[in-house]
Amino acid sequence: MNDEGIRSPLESHSSFRGDNWSPERLVFHQNLEQFAERVGLIVGLQANGKIDQETAFDEIKALWGELKESKKGLIK
Repeated sequence: MNDEGIRSPLESHSSFRGDNWSPERLVFHQNLEQFAERVGLIVGLQANGKIDQETAFDEIKALWGELKESKKGLIK
C-alpha cells in the first residue's frame, strides 16, 4: 500500500498463506476477497433500502457464478 492509503486493484487486502501457494492460488485469493467485499456492499445497499432483496440475491448469485468460473480457470 502506498503512503496515501490507496490500493492497487492487484494488491491483496490480506496475505495468502498456505502450503500449496501458487500464482494462480494468489489470484483466486484476490478474487475471493473481491467477492466478499462486493457482497458486503450489496448487503449494505439492501439493508439501507437502496435495492430490494430479489435484486440483491440476483447480484450475489451472478458474483458467485463469476467466482466459480474463476476457480475453474485457476485451480485444477
